[in-house]
Amino acid sequence: MTQSPEPAPRRRMLKGVRLVFNNGHSVVNGVLRDISDTGARVSVENGLALPDEVKLVLDEGGSHQCLVARRELKELGLRFL
Repeated sequence: MTQSPEPAPRRRMLKGVRLVFNNGHSVVNGVLRDISDTGARVSVENGLALPDEVKLVLDEGGSHQCLVARRELKELGLRFL
């Protein structure tokens, strides 16, 4: 029986981010709640209205292409590609 890999350590954050999709034509503002080497948790106004793949753009610079791994009304769990 194989064990699932250990989750990557998360660093708590409270920083502004943008979720970009629709070939860069659509942007939703959010708040980065935590981040690890493999993903992030982001608060948004309406997580149900976003597509399954987004680009996470950090306000201080840097970005990650992401898949939505967990979706709630006000929160997304993102997995970095």
